[in-house]
Parts: sequence; C-alpha cells; structure tokens
Amino acid sequence: MAESIQPQQHRVNVAVLGATGQVGMVMRRILDERNFPVNDLRFLASARSAGTVIKWRDRDIAVEDVAKANLSGIDIAILSAGGSTSKVWAPKFAEAGAYVVDNSSQWRMDDDVPLVVAEANPDDLDDIPRRIVANPNCTTMACIPVLKPLNDRFGLKRLIVSSYQAVSGAGRGGVEQLMNEAAAAVEQGADKLVFDGNSIDLPEPTKIIRTIAFNAVPFIGSIVDDGSEETDEEQKLRNEGRKILHLPNLAASCTCVRVGVFTSHGMSVNAEFERDVTPDMAREVLKNAPGVEFEDIPTPQSAAGKNPSFVGRIRQDQAVDGKKGLAFFIANDNLRKGAALNAVELAEIVARKHFGA
Repeated sequence: MAESIQPQQHRVNVAVLGATGQVGMVMRRILDERNFPVNDLRFLASARSAGTVIKWRDRDIAVEDVAKANLSGIDIAILSAGGSTSKVWAPKFAEAGAYVVDNSSQWRMDDDVPLVVAEANPDDLDDIPRRIVANPNCTTMACIPVLKPLNDRFGLKRLIVSSYQAVSGAGRGGVEQLMNEAAAAVEQGADKLVFDGNSIDLPEPTKIIRTIAFNAVPFIGSIVDDGSEETDEEQKLRNEGRKILHLPNLAASCTCVRVGVFTSHGMSVNAEFERDVTPDMAREVLKNAPGVEFEDIPTPQSAAGKNPSFVGRIRQDQAVDGKKGLAFFIANDNLRKGAALNAVELAEIVARKHFGA
C-alpha cells in the first residue's frame, strides 16, 4: 500500500507592530515557541526603532517604520503599541486586508469587535465584522480562565476583586522607577526603611503616581468621569468580564493596587454564585480547566515566565449566606499570558478559522 501523503500546513503572513517593546519582545519569543504557522514575518514600530535588526529563528528581520510601510499582503497583524496608535493603525491594517489582533484598550468595548480569552470564548472569532479582534486587560485575562468554568457550572453572580499589579504593567518606565527607588532606599539603610520610612530620600516618582519601592499604591489609570470615583483600570474587569462571559448583568467591583513587584499580577477574588459551591466542588471543576493550575500559595514570583493562571487559597466565602460564595487568589504573568500569549493564541485561532492554518 502506498504511504499516504499528509497535506502541507497552510502558513500565513504575520506582522507585529510594537515589536521592539516589552510585550512585543515576548510576542516574538512566543511565536517561535508555539511554532506559529508563519510564512512571512514582519516587525514594525515607530520611526525611532526603524532599521533595528532583530533575529528570529534563522532570520534577520529589519524593523520597518509603520508610517512608511506597505501594509498589503499581511494576513494577520498583531498590535501592541498603545491605544492611540491602534486607533490609527488597526483600521489601516484591516483595510489592507489583514485580520488585526489588538493588545490595547482601544477596541475592547466596540460592539463589532470580539473581545476574547482563548480558553473562554474562541467561538466569538467565527465572525469578525471589522477584521479587528481585541485582547483583554491583563487583570481580566488572569481571572477569566478560572471564572469561566466556575460560571458554566455554578452561575457567576457577583465579583469583588482586589488586584496587586506589577510595575511592568506600567511599561519600562514603571520598571525603572522601582529599580531606582529601591536602590536609593536600600543605600540609606534598613533603620530608616523600617522605623522612619518617610525620612528616606527617594527620587521623585517618574511613572507611577507615588513611590512604589516597598510600597503599595491603590491607584492605577485615570479617574473615570461618571461620578463613580473608579479608575478606568478598575472598570475594565467588570466591563470586559461581562462581554467575554456573555453576562451583561454581572455585578463586579475591583480595587486596583500597584505593588513593588517587577512581573506578574496577583488577584484576591470573592465570587458569589447562583448555585451552591464548595471548595472541593470548585477544585473538581478547575482541575481540567485549560490555562489553570493549582498552587497552594500562588505568588507573582512563582507565576513569572509561565503561562497558566495559578489559583489557590480556595475557601468558602464567609460573608455570603450558605454555600454560594468562594474566596481564592490568582497569580498570572501579566506580560506573558496577560498580554503576549493570549494575543498569539487569538492569532492562531484566526489563522485556523479563516485561513485553514
């Protein structure tokens, strides 16, 4: 019998805008690690980074100035360059024929733009009216792989979340601020840090609104002009969670705190459900959930550089009547799954659904 010949995998032309940034660097690595079906790969950025040569596998790829680039021939464009940049360039890539996976907040709440976590709602990518797909906020991203299977089984009703967010979520400026402040503080000695922290002489905050070294700052983003006194960061989990989980009436409240950690966010979650749930029942549901791993004490440090949302400290919420509430803690790498990995996973789903790759 003649040996059967397997069909050759379709490959797609991919562009990454923001390829030289923090998230862009992780995206490049993940495209390689996951053996993404790349035919041609292009890196684009602002004029400042144009001309930089980046090695990817066995290729030397010169970064192009997006303002001068020919956008034709691109099948999938992955954008990680901020909301204002995406507002301009996502439609241009789409008009040139590409599907766009956008990592900014610009398109998330647009009714014609699917907002997707790969483990939760991939079927929302069957139809992409504007050829733009949105990647959720990093705190939403960390929570959804845990919340989705719990919602499917027990009916999610209400959420209270406190986030403990790493400085890398504020970009390189946040990382540099923590490094500079920590070095200055340590140089002045432990006695001042422990007994008289206000007397240490630290650099003025440059990116995060208050000193972040050895501190916690309960303010991320900007106050929303709707009378709620919430920040836009605090509203994202509620609004994005409703859209991804298809729960338009989900009650949710979030307090976002920046902490002196370089990488990975932590989330303290209190979840109330329609039906009875115990910690053992939750563990049974979550043990095979994609993108979720158990850890007795999940921490940002243990999550750094890894893909899953680590969940632990699962216990009955004593503030909820009966057995309809759970409390637990989640840790997740905000640069990896929280931004780059999910974007690449969405690109994989688009490639499969719309290009047969």
